[in-house]
Amino acid sequence: MKHSYQPPTRPGTTDDQSSPLSPGTHSITVPHGPDRVEQTYHVAGSGPVCVAHSGGPGIGWEYLRMLGLEESLTMVYIEPVGTGHSGRLPDPHDYTVATYASLLHQVVEHLGLPQVTLLGHSHGGFVAQRYALDHPDRLASLVLYDTSPVADEWFWSEAVAAMERFVQRHVDDHPEVAGYVAALNARLDLMDDEGTTAVLRQIMPAYLFDYWGREEEFGPARRSLRMYAAPTRGQSAPFDVRDELSGITTPTLVLAGRQDFICGPRWARLLVESMPAAELSILEDTGHLAHIERPARFSASVLAFLRAHGVLDVSSGVTRVEGASRSNTAVD
Repeated sequence: MKHSYQPPTRPGTTDDQSSPLSPGTHSITVPHGPDRVEQTYHVAGSGPVCVAHSGGPGIGWEYLRMLGLEESLTMVYIEPVGTGHSGRLPDPHDYTVATYASLLHQVVEHLGLPQVTLLGHSHGGFVAQRYALDHPDRLASLVLYDTSPVADEWFWSEAVAAMERFVQRHVDDHPEVAGYVAALNARLDLMDDEGTTAVLRQIMPAYLFDYWGREEEFGPARRSLRMYAAPTRGQSAPFDVRDELSGITTPTLVLAGRQDFICGPRWARLLVESMPAAELSILEDTGHLAHIERPARFSASVLAFLRAHGVLDVSSGVTRVEGASRSNTAVD
């Protein structure tokens, strides 16, 4: 029987705040320049620790919940500042990749482990690249998932062109896609949370390989998406670390969907070509959200990579948390 996708729910708030890796929702107050800000994160699963940073900027973390990985890994999901229950920055221009990498480091430090695996999706992949460059000693492995080493005018013009092709393919059967290019180019920084959320939900079908063929399954995911306006107001130079990528020597899996219109194989190959310890995995018939669209393939690719690099040890029945051990038991 085919089961419809159900958006994963928030882990329950933990009563054991003394343990930074106890299952549930945690909030810590961290420094940011002269200020302090509330940073929320969520823990679920069992096994080696993988810290996951969602995309956007400004998209709620919940869409990135990866139940397949939670069966083998302790997933620590960052709830980015500016979204959900995390705090807001005093300066709206300060929502930058550098800021998010700095706040991510505060969480990694709080976890108290010598090293972790880091997974970054889309804009979260920008943050993960910056983190890997700034704190290479804290990473056992890196997963760059549907992301790019650059987000300049060239990158965005290619995304718009790909969206135009998407519209041409689907407008006869789905006339509503005629507005997708305008929505992709919308000034999100001038909107409120409801406006940015409406735009994200509107164009969500473009982020999947076959949304309408599986609409009954993916509809709940679309309706559960949330986007927050504040992080779209960050101001900094366009992201571009191409000249720095050779400095990332952490074992890295670069994973992309073949049909991802915005961060597809072209950008994945740019990463792999410049990173000395990177390997490429392209998932066929897959868009920008492989963990939703092809969860078994996605999880198998990530877990095989972690096994190959000794992060995940299944032969002994005990999984290794870098610097420690933890039995692979289920979390209620």
